Amino acid sequence: MANRDLIDHLRNLGLVAQVSAEDALADHLNSGSRTVYCGFDPTSDSLHVGNLVPLLALRRFQLAGHRPILLVGGATGMIGDPGGKTEERKLNPADLVQGYVEKIRVQASRFLDFECEAIAAIVVDNFEWTAGMTVINFLRDVGKHFSVNAMVQKESVRRRLEDDGSGISYTEFSYMVLQSYDYVVLNRRYDCTIQIGGSDQWGNITSGMDLIRRMEGGQAFAMTFPLITKSDGSKFGKSEEGTVWLDDKKTSPYTFYQFWFNCADEDVIPYIKIFTFFDDVEMARMRAAHEQDPGMRVAHIALAKSVTELVHGETGLTAALRITDALFSNKLDKLSEADLGQLALDGLPCHKVNDDEAGLIDLLVATGLSVTPRGEVTAGQARKFIKSNAISVNGQKVSDEETKLSRNTALYGRYHVLQRGKKNHVLVQWI
Repeated sequence: MANRDLIDHLRNLGLVAQVSAEDALADHLNSGSRTVYCGFDPTSDSLHVGNLVPLLALRRFQLAGHRPILLVGGATGMIGDPGGKTEERKLNPADLVQGYVEKIRVQASRFLDFECEAIAAIVVDNFEWTAGMTVINFLRDVGKHFSVNAMVQKESVRRRLEDDGSGISYTEFSYMVLQSYDYVVLNRRYDCTIQIGGSDQWGNITSGMDLIRRMEGGQAFAMTFPLITKSDGSKFGKSEEGTVWLDDKKTSPYTFYQFWFNCADEDVIPYIKIFTFFDDVEMARMRAAHEQDPGMRVAHIALAKSVTELVHGETGLTAALRITDALFSNKLDKLSEADLGQLALDGLPCHKVNDDEAGLIDLLVATGLSVTPRGEVTAGQARKFIKSNAISVNGQKVSDEETKLSRNTALYGRYHVLQRGKKNHVLVQWI
């Protein structure tokens, strides 16, 4: 993909917010294979769906013939980026941060090619080159190149100083200097000349460009992507249950699939452009199908399948589709114990029982399935639902009000799926 084609392609996908010296960057990309980096701070033991934006952007650069560097911030992660925050971050212990680093290093590495010779991806940890640097050397060799007047004008700092009045500690104020020095180190070691990141990173990235000019006498470039939001203005990457993680132990493949499948009609095409690698022909086909009949959910299904397989592999996608089909087609006997474990993790509301037996009416009340039109949960309403043939247990209709459930009748000795109507499910887990 040619230089201008790459930049225009990223812009057409909605992945360009700001670019430094765009014409010069285009020429730079066109004159050879370049090295581009993006940093990820280990603030948790897993990345989330928002992190897919920069990860897949790195992959697009690699597909265009450039070498990606994935930086995991073992050092900066102990400081905390003030960008996008209105108050100081909690400072995690060093051993906890290093544990996060290793998990994120493995997780993020799945999205890049490490075997394509000249442009094979590289993973680095900035703790390596900061751990042995003394404070005096840092101040003399790096800090002297920074003007405090310029630093306080950066958006991430100015907002903390002026807009909300919460102020900023020297610790977080120094984050910009550390990130800028990362760019210098990667420029020296790997001839890295392009840094990408979210639009809230623009000030940090351009500071790094300036530091390369001052310390190395060279030119470097910056490109940022817009922060993704939902069409209703709410934060992307959140479901009703919370953050959507890439780790299948924190967000199951089933719930991950449902997050994409249930996105708003207005969001599905923009998400397909950003999070998938469909070609122009397939993209146009899905757009046309979506515009003709959004209710068919052609684009939603394609999006959910593509991103789930990308993150969780074919096995994860297959399980997500199997669980989806079983829940909404009453094929619960097709579910494996692992499938039910996904539902217990986050796929369905889960009610735990530690007795050997429980009455169905009591369970309908305890799980909230016996809710009246007025919003009350009663045993009387539970009886009405049972009499009207509206209640199923493990896919089978139940009409006897005296029905009792026990461990002996549970799927795999552990689970009952209670269902009211077509869409209301609750998992009972015997513990």
